[in-house]
Amino acid sequence: MTELLQRILPTVQKPARYTGGEFNEIKKDPDKTRVRIAFCFPDTYEIGMSNLGMRILYGIMNGMDGVSCERVFAPWGDMEKAMEDNNLPLWALESQSPVRDFDMIAFTIGYEMCYANILNMLRLSGIPLRSKDRPGLKNIVFAGGVCAYNPEPLAEFVDFFSLGEGEEITVEIVSLYDRAKAEHWSKEAFLKAVSQIPGVYVPSFYRHEYNADGTLSAIIPENDAPSVITKRIVEDLDNAYWPTKMIVPSTEIVHDRANLEVFRGCIRGCRFCQAGFSCRPVRKKSPEVLYRQAVETLEDSGHNEITLSSLSTSDYRGLKELTDRMIPYCEQNRVNLSVPSLRADNFSRELMEKLQTVRKSGLTFAPEAGTQRLRDVINKNLSEDEILTTCRNAFSGGWNNVKLYFMLGLPTETDEDVLGIAELVYKVIQTWKEFATNKKRGLRVHVATAYFVPKPHTPFQWEQQITPEEYLRRCKLLKSHFYSKSITYDYHGPDLSRLEAVFARGDRRLGAVIEEAMKNGAKLDGWDEYFNYGIWFDAFQKCGIDPDFYTVRGYAEEEILPWDSINVGIDKKFLLNERRRAYDALVTPDCREGCSGCGANRLLKEVRCDA
Repeated sequence: MTELLQRILPTVQKPARYTGGEFNEIKKDPDKTRVRIAFCFPDTYEIGMSNLGMRILYGIMNGMDGVSCERVFAPWGDMEKAMEDNNLPLWALESQSPVRDFDMIAFTIGYEMCYANILNMLRLSGIPLRSKDRPGLKNIVFAGGVCAYNPEPLAEFVDFFSLGEGEEITVEIVSLYDRAKAEHWSKEAFLKAVSQIPGVYVPSFYRHEYNADGTLSAIIPENDAPSVITKRIVEDLDNAYWPTKMIVPSTEIVHDRANLEVFRGCIRGCRFCQAGFSCRPVRKKSPEVLYRQAVETLEDSGHNEITLSSLSTSDYRGLKELTDRMIPYCEQNRVNLSVPSLRADNFSRELMEKLQTVRKSGLTFAPEAGTQRLRDVINKNLSEDEILTTCRNAFSGGWNNVKLYFMLGLPTETDEDVLGIAELVYKVIQTWKEFATNKKRGLRVHVATAYFVPKPHTPFQWEQQITPEEYLRRCKLLKSHFYSKSITYDYHGPDLSRLEAVFARGDRRLGAVIEEAMKNGAKLDGWDEYFNYGIWFDAFQKCGIDPDFYTVRGYAEEEILPWDSINVGIDKKFLLNERRRAYDALVTPDCREGCSGCGANRLLKEVRCDA
């Protein structure tokens, strides 16, 4: 650690964010390292250290011969000011080396509202923001994560994107760079070669042309780049790398516990859910492998809590077998077993009783819509009876806290649907009154509503987003119908979700907006302390871009979409058909009831279904 950094650390909040040195940190001998990678998470330490994908890729890259991967996180405002006051560039935790000294700079992007953070981290590193201003092999910037499925808003800044799951493609990319560096390739030669790796998108090799009305007229590949880039997946999760020796944070993080991924993909097909479509097909781990990984992770880290994670954990077929093995171990070692991402239609009394033996916590469900009609529109495949039966089982088992999540602004939503949320909540309260066995503590129902954001690669990718004013009107309408003191109601502010929609469905013309906003102080937009909508509003005006073009306008079905070069495995015809079924309120059964023909199984070498 430098003397300057030692002087600064006592003056900032949570100095442990910036020091490294944690248990299980990987440090390599610089004399034996050919490729140095700064692995950047565009948010604070406590968010980034909770990211499972980052932990996996950190271990994979450091497992490569001659490769060193070090972590970099966005500084909090007080540290950023101290860095600027003292001319201290952004550094990596393992060696405290400046980021600009690294060969490759990798970002994992899971949230659109971290785009300003990416540019700010490059700025703090003293690295040119735009790809065209970084001419050599030094400081190659690449990125992956769910937001890479529409990479266009960052096209001017990122040299290339890695699409899909990174366990295999990352090794191929870094190995190619190792060769390019040894043979003194030009940047152009490296980008041409990396563009031929399946799953790699080099935005500078694609020319976007526009109609007079601002819509896309053509996407033209150049330099022999493929016209469509298909995401990569890992087929055999049982034998895929898993970081049982996870870094143990030196300060509290958001998810301060061990994490166990039980399967990837989702069988459900909720029409608003980007992850549910872009993470297909379903692939699972065996209970035997999961139990071994759980024990190894817990014993190495010393955590007293472990979470079984997936998009819908209660859909995992081996859940009973796994929990039957894990609960005795957890009881014996005083470890709390957490099973989030549960569905109200398959959360059984038996599972509740199992979890209760470890620790009884609140239940969280996401009906998403208040009426059956609207739940059918979004293909939630969840009935009111299933919701209330689950609540009855919970209340009769001693639970008194329930969280219910909904969205406002879904396609075809009416005021009747909005008020249907209130009606459903009161039925939940009535269910507690009839069946609760522990009424002394009283009931708490936490209701939260979010502003619907249309996402790429979903059946709703063409939809309009309602205006912020209309969203707030619906929030107030709903709130006016909550009379019980048992209800706590929260709703997301509209400004952040409006921007999320802009960047989720935006094109590369938004790069100028992101750069302008960052230069004027936009950063850490996911934090209430820093989000400033006025900065973004001014940036849109200065750049001559109307955010409504990407939100309330909606997209025509025949329109070329900015992300049409990216294939996540789902046929566009399937998405269009699902959109039409939504407007007819027709439900598409989940993958276990029958294959709906989305196309994702074609990503597998041997077509199968692990659902």
